[in-house]
Amino acid sequence: MIMARLTVEQLEEKYEALYAYEREYHAKGYSVIAGIDEAGRGPLAGPVVAGCCILDPDVKILGLDDSKKLSEKKREELFVEIKEKALAWTVCEISAEVIDEINILEATKKAMRTCVEEISKKIRPDLLLIDAVNLSGTGVDVVPIIKGDANSNSIAAASILAKVTRDHIMVEYDKVYPGYGFAKHKGYGTKDHYAAIRESGMTPIHRRSFLKVIH
Repeated sequence: MIMARLTVEQLEEKYEALYAYEREYHAKGYSVIAGIDEAGRGPLAGPVVAGCCILDPDVKILGLDDSKKLSEKKREELFVEIKEKALAWTVCEISAEVIDEINILEATKKAMRTCVEEISKKIRPDLLLIDAVNLSGTGVDVVPIIKGDANSNSIAAASILAKVTRDHIMVEYDKVYPGYGFAKHKGYGTKDHYAAIRESGMTPIHRRSFLKVIH
């Protein structure tokens, strides 16, 4: 569902409300807080992508929200703004082939851990706010938050980075594998997508573990 247009004052209030977790953990002594989220756990094709973002506490990016609640136009605008204004950010993808090898949950965690490794080369976070994934092995304290992308600015920013990056990847794959509609459905299991698979078979970017039986 796309959110209604908000006034600047409402956006300011929303930003402050979604910064509650960050304020809480700053008050507990954490100095560098990163949000982390993923896009693409459910599709039949393409990579899973993780995003990690360390927002500047002194620079507000108004309009942050769960990427699924934003229009494509707004996501693209925020994608650019986040990259310009965040203290640090990274995105990492794990291919369909690896997803088939280790399963989607482990692939998601692998993408997230890689993001933490990469962002730590720029600024090392001392806390990760994450959208309800039990992530270990980063060497950084982790706080899972239910519906985190709608309740934390840092996670929302990470979700937008991941979603827009993945959408761009799937648009490019649409050029490589025309006829499957990747630019439109981004690899999700739509009626047209299933029909294309039945007619033309799977591409190298299809997740075979998701498509063991096609009727």
